[in-house]
Amino acid sequence: MNIQALMKQAQSLQKDMMKTKEEIDAMEFTATSSFVEVKVNGKKEILKVTIKPDSDFSISDIDILEEMIQVAVNDALKQVDKITEQKMGKYANAMPGMF
Repeated sequence: MNIQALMKQAQSLQKDMMKTKEEIDAMEFTATSSFVEVKVNGKKEILKVTIKPDSDFSISDIDILEEMIQVAVNDALKQVDKITEQKMGKYANAMPGMF
């Protein structure tokens, strides 16, 4: 394989990777923990936190609420990581030694 063909292949691979990354960045992921719902995008930015009304919830339950938010955010971010690995993982093996 000549160097020009290798460079052309690398450029094509880079273009495909960027397109895939843009697709992931535009996706939205939602996770729920009890009555807390968190929505993030593929860039791992929190877009929205929703607390569903619960008649049993009181101000003394703030510790529980904080924990539920943490669980929901972490779950949503894991979804981003999973999709990123699924979609971008194919590029890791495409050109061994290049990355």
